[in-house]
Order: sequence, then structure tokens, then C-alpha cells
Amino acid sequence: MTDNAFQKVNEFFESYARALENFETKSMVHHHNVPVSFISEESVTVFTELSKLEGFFNQGTSYYKHYGIVHARPEIWSKRFWTDRICKVKVHWKYFDKENQPLYECDYQYLLRLDKHEHWKIDVSVSLNEKERLEAWLTRRDEGETRA
Repeated sequence: MTDNAFQKVNEFFESYARALENFETKSMVHHHNVPVSFISEESVTVFTELSKLEGFFNQGTSYYKHYGIVHARPEIWSKRFWTDRICKVKVHWKYFDKENQPLYECDYQYLLRLDKHEHWKIDVSVSLNEKERLEAWLTRRDEGETRA
């Protein structure tokens, strides 16, 4: 695998993080193929229509806005190219408020595939621990507000 392929995957996640930070749901959608699967321990959700995927992201960005999550930083921990056009990527996400104070962190694994235009797109997104980490942060946050 070329250094350029590794760099393109890094650039893909930097672009995705910018879309997330700017609450640009249309751009977030364009980082995915359809169908796309979102997998966690609790469920599997498959989107076959871009409009429904954008609706899903609209819900997520509303949630982020409500809780003051405005910065997302992806740390790519590993990339494994299964073929020249398919890559499995492990990403550690860090989320911050407007003052760049850390809020919570979580881990995902993704299957990316090059589309016919040679752009990386997400086919599968696996949340390893976001629900637990998010709930723990909200509990700490609520306990802090109760004491204040």
C-alpha cells in the first residue's frame, strides 16, 4: 500500500470531523456509501436512502448542539488495507466543548471502500463504546451541576 493511500484515509477522517464540527449533515452523508450499516452491541441500523441517513445525522447534530459538543478530533489508531479498495480503520474520537475542554472519548471501527470516483466512503461504522462513554460523561456532568 502506498503512503498516499494511508494519507488519503487520514484526510478522509479530518474532512469527516470538519463536517461533524460544522454540523454539515449533507457533507457527513457524502462521507458514506449507501447502503451503510451502523453497528453497536445493542443494534444494527442500515440506511439505504441518503435522505434517511441525513435525518439520522440531523438528530445527532441536534444532540451535540444541545450538550455543547463542538469539536471532534479523530485519532487514527490503525489502518489495515484488505485490498487496494477496502480498508478497516480503528479511530479514537475525542470530543470537546467550545473552550476545547475535553468532554468524552470513544472508539469506532470502520470499513471504508473507494467509490468509482476514487473517494473513500464508509460502508460500515461500528461503535465499540460510545454509548457507555457518553452516558458516563453525562452522569459526571449532571453530578457536577447538582453540586454547583
